Amino acid sequence: MELRVLNYFLAIAREENFTKAANILHVTQPTLSRQIADLEQELGVKLFVRSNHNIILTEDGMILKRRAQEILSLADKTKRDFLQKDDTLSGTISIGSGEFRSTEYLAKIISEFRQKYPNVKYEVYSGNAGNIRDYIERGFLDIGLMSEPIDMRKYNFVNMPIKEQWGVFVQNDSALYEKKSIRPEDLVGMSLVTATGDFNQSRIGRWLGDYREQVKITATANLPYNEAVLAKENIGVMLSIKLNCTYENLSFIPLHPVLEVSTALAWKKEQIFSATTSAFINFASRYLKSITGNKL
Repeated sequence: MELRVLNYFLAIAREENFTKAANILHVTQPTLSRQIADLEQELGVKLFVRSNHNIILTEDGMILKRRAQEILSLADKTKRDFLQKDDTLSGTISIGSGEFRSTEYLAKIISEFRQKYPNVKYEVYSGNAGNIRDYIERGFLDIGLMSEPIDMRKYNFVNMPIKEQWGVFVQNDSALYEKKSIRPEDLVGMSLVTATGDFNQSRIGRWLGDYREQVKITATANLPYNEAVLAKENIGVMLSIKLNCTYENLSFIPLHPVLEVSTALAWKKEQIFSATTSAFINFASRYLKSITGNKL
């Protein structure tokens, strides 16, 4: 299976037409058809259902589309890594980050590193800890800023200097609006919008304790902004961390007992990184340890 043929396949899937794809790829339509027929024979599946006007992906075709995008993305990243060998650091560093107040420190690190190495570029992917770990494992991300706990068997990491505070975001006409803090019993009978994950085993599930069966999870989202959009439409009370931003018509009230979570910048152990990524990791580690006194 050649990368060139995967590019051909994705072009056809995008255009839903062999002739259009052939024109874009600057190959003849018979050549393109033959390449796809060879690919189908190699894989032992049909990738497209053809009609007079367009083509659509089969179920196997949809699976290959997802895999092909991942393969080509990883191939492109690998190529960029090998090009980062010159004395003047350049290339691209791929970083995953949740939405945290500590992301501001990540931005400060990038800003200062950029002053030393202005030719370096950055790809920042937003996601939750599960997404980021998965992308690191699959090679699409070099580093991840994620909530703890971090698996010390698999990752090296350095802690961020601030903790993230949990609370609720309520509308001004909510029965909770006048409260100074929110206890588990205050949420009994209420609909909640909170982070995606296993609620009963999550920090919030444990914080609610015996009351967790008396609340209703109406919706979940993997990023706070999406949670806020749902909460503004009265879908539920938003149960989330506090960020350095405001949401229209939503007010933050902290939890009691206080619930805080630490975050860390993490990368895989025994991973061979490009010179640029290695330099960034060393720079970030020194920067954060100078603030927090962390030791790896």
